[in-house]
Amino acid sequence: MCQSEKIEGIFTPTLVPLDDQGNINEDELRRYIDWLIAKGVHGLYPNGSTGEFTRFTAEQRRRIVQIVAEQTAGRVPILAGAAEANVRETLAACEQYADYGVRAVAIVSPFYYKLGQEAVYAYFREIALGSVIDVTLYNIPMFANPIDIPTIQRLAELPRIVGIKDSSGDMAFMLRMMAAVRPVQPDFTFLTGWDAVLVPMLLAGCDGGTLASSGVVPELTRTLYDMTRGGRHDQAMELQFQLLELFDTILFSAEFPEGFRAAVAQRGFNFGRSSLPRSEQQQLEFEAFAKQIHRILDEKGFVETSGGQT
Repeated sequence: MCQSEKIEGIFTPTLVPLDDQGNINEDELRRYIDWLIAKGVHGLYPNGSTGEFTRFTAEQRRRIVQIVAEQTAGRVPILAGAAEANVRETLAACEQYADYGVRAVAIVSPFYYKLGQEAVYAYFREIALGSVIDVTLYNIPMFANPIDIPTIQRLAELPRIVGIKDSSGDMAFMLRMMAAVRPVQPDFTFLTGWDAVLVPMLLAGCDGGTLASSGVVPELTRTLYDMTRGGRHDQAMELQFQLLELFDTILFSAEFPEGFRAAVAQRGFNFGRSSLPRSEQQQLEFEAFAKQIHRILDEKGFVETSGGQT
């Protein structure tokens, strides 16, 4: 296990604002990074699913991480998504991100092609043996091949693999992972990627989370983390139910991650239009959703006046 500082706390999947031409709005991204850090997030997570990494070119993905690293300037650690189309390109991204000074990379299980667990193991093993930077596994069964517990246990034996982000939301699966891995790798990091169960996951022993909602209400997710770690469990659960309402509304009322982009606009940022085209019907539905999320955020005291999204 690498002796670097352990990855823990709330890491925010970094959404990417776009300008009128669909290019990265670098100034707005830098402003957003400063805002997230000021609101108390423990770390940043560019090039995740919420950050739409598959919709950018490899060059754009590297630029996103570079901007995040420059603007963060060491204030918080960075866990950067480094998944590319093949092992060689993934390792090249790992090397580049190490040069930028990120703490570790997150690599999603192979997607598109259906693979067995031995193939999943071989994929991550080759990356781990060739990487110059620590690696966290990224288990997101809704989008990629799942990683089962025996495979995670085997991979945890490799020095470069220091943790896992699990976005299944499955509490029993998380408990079984921790039971299987911690006896042999006590410093292995477990992060939940499912906002709806943040407090229960922390109470079960998770080290933190990479949460899409932390990009919208970073102060709320930080408070939930601090309350749970501080033993204020009843108060934390009250806030967890507030986060649950917000998360469910954003996640299920618009195509992922469009809802989160619209919600961030209510916090005073201009994220521009989606990278994907919308039909007229989708645009009407999106505008109705934006009004709904504005109402919910306003009721909770999270609406700010500048910026906006259309």
